[in-house]
Amino acid sequence: MITFNNLCYRYPKGPEALSDITAAISPGIHLLLGENGTGKTTLLHIIAGLLYPTAGSVEVDGMSPRLRQPALLEKIFFLGDDMTLPGGTALAFAHTAAKAYAGFDAGLLADYLARFGLTGRERLDRLSLGNRRKSLIAVALALRTQVLLLDEPANGLDIGSKETLGRMLAEAAGDDRTIIVSTHVTHDFHNIFDGVIALRRNRLQLAATLTDILSAVAFTAGMIPPVEAIFTHQSAGLFRSITAAGADTETDIDYNLLYMALQSDRADIITSLINSHRQQQP
Repeated sequence: MITFNNLCYRYPKGPEALSDITAAISPGIHLLLGENGTGKTTLLHIIAGLLYPTAGSVEVDGMSPRLRQPALLEKIFFLGDDMTLPGGTALAFAHTAAKAYAGFDAGLLADYLARFGLTGRERLDRLSLGNRRKSLIAVALALRTQVLLLDEPANGLDIGSKETLGRMLAEAAGDDRTIIVSTHVTHDFHNIFDGVIALRRNRLQLAATLTDILSAVAFTAGMIPPVEAIFTHQSAGLFRSITAAGADTETDIDYNLLYMALQSDRADIITSLINSHRQQQP
């Protein structure tokens, strides 16, 4: 469990990057949404203990990352969008990382690399952006940390590799594992997320499970928008809409539509509907 309590962060001599974040994130795969500059990467850095809150707190299994306790640090791995690895090759880095991460599985690493068409012996500085990214992802997943934080993991990947990554993430999920994925390409990971964390203007707009969301709102598409639509977006002659869910409503979630809605002037209505429905649950 990851808990935020009135979390705030302000960069030195800079603007406030996060303001008053309060939420509890259960194990599962969570999609982190928000426009550029809303604090997504900053939030991941704070969970990983790479930045410290300027106010409030964050805890992972009841421990604060800022204390840098080895027992907690071995449970968390952060893969940044621009991260590089020491050691020259993925295998060399993995050999070093295994000393700090007790859950590392060499067999899993070999499998993940092979599924990406790599061996791990390739020099990272000689690989293309996409293949270097694949190597880093394979290492991150093979460490088998309890908390895995991925910042734009699909950047530089081709369509086939994005599909492979989606399958890997789904396989890696477990009852006690929390994976947070910050990405703008939600359609590449359809149906793998258990929850959504959405930031807007450096504040938390929504933190809810997929069940919470689909119990409260429905996603539809058609030539004519529903009269009862809370939010509608037109594209290529098709109206994609969000409505309040009925008692017998069953729809798939449209992450892109939800993202657009949560950045619109209808965001508070949708968030309130989801939160009020969740509070009514037994």
